[in-house]
Amino acid sequence: MAGALRSRTRRTNKDADTSNGVDQESTIDPESDLEAYSKEVLAALIKDGLPATPNNFSLYFDRHLEDKSQNTRQEIVSILELEESNEDENSIILEQNLKKGFSSVKNILGVTANLYKNISLMTKILDKRKQELNDDSQNKDARSIVDSLEADISKLSGILKKQSSSMKIMYDETAQIVKNVENETIFDNQYGVFNKRNLLTKIEQEIELIGKYKHKSSLIMIELARDLRDSVNNEKAIALMTKTIARLLLKTSRRSDIVAHYGGGVFAMLLKHTDIDSAKKASERLCELVSNSNFFLGDREIQLKISIGITDITENNSVEEIVVSSIDGIEKAYEDPKIDFAVLLRNT
Repeated sequence: MAGALRSRTRRTNKDADTSNGVDQESTIDPESDLEAYSKEVLAALIKDGLPATPNNFSLYFDRHLEDKSQNTRQEIVSILELEESNEDENSIILEQNLKKGFSSVKNILGVTANLYKNISLMTKILDKRKQELNDDSQNKDARSIVDSLEADISKLSGILKKQSSSMKIMYDETAQIVKNVENETIFDNQYGVFNKRNLLTKIEQEIELIGKYKHKSSLIMIELARDLRDSVNNEKAIALMTKTIARLLLKTSRRSDIVAHYGGGVFAMLLKHTDIDSAKKASERLCELVSNSNFFLGDREIQLKISIGITDITENNSVEEIVVSSIDGIEKAYEDPKIDFAVLLRNT
């Protein structure tokens, strides 16, 4: 839920009435901005025929907050920040730590493998030196020492080989565990947003909700403008700019929005309970925010630019059709150099 309702404050003042000697209780019971706004949200839910579930209340809470004055928004947001949950951030950290742990196991296996290779190489060198000594009949004592050393190295090599095999088995088991976890992860560790798997799941769920409650939702796809990519022609710089885009998407999104990396540097925002007109306004704000962000490449200052495709989510289309429609919207935006976003509807 977007936020718990703050309990109504109550203050009681007792003043002696000099005229009759009877104490009178004066009660002040003001409603806070948060309480009043919460009632508005609840009324909007009822008006639109939606059940007042925590999820729906949260969605409407965020959406209607945009229409309030800046002072009201700041006051309500400051209250909500006190109870903000970091579950998503904790999940990201957990997934990252798991992958780092697997990388460490992989590195240990690599070091062990190199050690085994070096022991094998030492054995070959020892065999060569032994052969040289065998050719010299006067070095019997040296041959004896080499034979002893060869036996020791052979034992060590056998132990190491056995341990390497055991580590390989444990590595394979760990790799399978990590693979299973990755199949269930919901975050993209590279950009710190949701991943494609979670995005497609959320779109599918939203289609079902739209079919039941008949509200409107939208999907927008965002990518770093291709002309900007071509002009930069630097993979590291493009990667940094793409990460900047991801951070800006998170900055401008509502808490109810789903921000995800679809793949290949293309991002998506699932805007729940948001019609096309509102999605266009959100895209305008996003384009403006990005264009006001500059990126420095050496002595060159680059103005960031994105291209956006917008589509509606309907109960009559599949997840794939909706995603493709949004991606096609990006292509449509490129047809006119004067625009940064375009709408392609799936309302059939």
